[in-house]
Amino acid sequence: MTERSKLIWVYLISGLYIAFNAYLLINHLMWGAIVPVLLIILLLYFVAIDKVILMITLLTPLAINIRDMDLGVAVSLPTEPLMLGVLVFFLIKVLYEGKYDTRILRHPLTIFIFINLLWLLFTSITSEMPIVSFKFILSRLWFLVPFYFFIILMFKKISTMKTFLWLYIIALIGVVIYTLIHHTIRGLDEDSGHWVMRPFYNDHTAYGAILAMYIPVIFGFTLDRKYSTSTRIISFSVLILFLIALVFSYSRAAWLSLAASLVVLVIILLRIKFRWVLLTTGVLLGLFFIFQQQIFDKLERNKQDSSANFVEHIQSITNISSDASNLERINRWQSALRMFNERPFWGWGPGTYQFVYAPFQRAKEKTIISTNAGDMGNAHSEYIGPMAESGVLGMLTMLSIFIVSVLTGIRVYKYARTREVRILSISVLIGLISYYIHGFLNNFLDTDKASVPVWGFMAILVALDIYHQSNPHDDVPNQVITPDQKIS
Repeated sequence: MTERSKLIWVYLISGLYIAFNAYLLINHLMWGAIVPVLLIILLLYFVAIDKVILMITLLTPLAINIRDMDLGVAVSLPTEPLMLGVLVFFLIKVLYEGKYDTRILRHPLTIFIFINLLWLLFTSITSEMPIVSFKFILSRLWFLVPFYFFIILMFKKISTMKTFLWLYIIALIGVVIYTLIHHTIRGLDEDSGHWVMRPFYNDHTAYGAILAMYIPVIFGFTLDRKYSTSTRIISFSVLILFLIALVFSYSRAAWLSLAASLVVLVIILLRIKFRWVLLTTGVLLGLFFIFQQQIFDKLERNKQDSSANFVEHIQSITNISSDASNLERINRWQSALRMFNERPFWGWGPGTYQFVYAPFQRAKEKTIISTNAGDMGNAHSEYIGPMAESGVLGMLTMLSIFIVSVLTGIRVYKYARTREVRILSISVLIGLISYYIHGFLNNFLDTDKASVPVWGFMAILVALDIYHQSNPHDDVPNQVITPDQKIS
């Protein structure tokens, strides 16, 4: 094709688009205006798919969940369709080229992820609602493929890891400012604190969980000497903003998870031997079972409900006698345990809890939040939920993923060749641990808001382990830390 004919085609297509869009505008239809944007995004899939993943990262905190109650379908726009596109293009690329970094495939964390996916497939076949379960696996794949299997390849450069972290943080700053402004207008009260982050986050628990994940990361940025003084000051300012946002999220689970993760940080920094941690945990568990009757009697006497008073709000964490939120969580757990007792091996099928738990509720355990139809969501636990849906192996494989990721993070931190890697690994690890602790009380891995950072943080730790530890030639060498140096 000559240059002249190319120019003619450009003018012809442009003229047709202008005429078509003018027709749509005359008829008050605006969707034609997004066609160029869609074409640009489609082009990026072919020439720069890594830019698509970074764009999804930036858009995730701002994405809005659209739910069709009649069809039982929910999708987060615009992120989940973009993730599905990455999944398709990645699979085509791998099948066409026939290669992928085997170091990633052989990593223990990847192996446990494959085992978990395989078990989800088996339990989808035996599921009470197979269509729901296969949809669940598909959504898990469009989270995993872009933000674990593909993004690890992008993390051969530490600078890309930081870009990934900052993109989510920058968008989250916008959500935090939006939330605080709307919350301030309503007097920063506890009731409105549950919903003022909508439409970006469904409620204060998901919002608080993500804030707790990123606070350690931002604190790590303030210590990163690779950044200029001005960037570290900005990081510190963002840290203060997020701490304020966390306080006014009124999410007790987020407060608790961040505090517990900081205890883990102290244990790691002090290099306390694992056997002492295990012994202490065993002693505490033993004391709990010995004095459990007295403990439950004490908890049942706590009548403090959630409150705008922070001291009272903290005290309400242990209220299992009148606090509706705590009691509803117990109701969901009890329902999940009854589901597990009925189908302990195969479970009821991935993603089915919210559709089948209603008959497993007991009248005496229901709260003002409960419904007879059982249409109020999931099991509120990243551990009990999989146990009910995929049986004992579903819970064990998910727990194994969490444990192996923590062990990977500790190993990377322990044997880090540079100060930069040491700070990055420990801050990402503590952020992950805060989510794992939060996972005892809530589960959000079926949403893009949590899946992007959780799988992305795991990918950072695996990439650091593969590309920035054992093979120093894969990255530009940094200043090496001697054993006597410490993080200041």
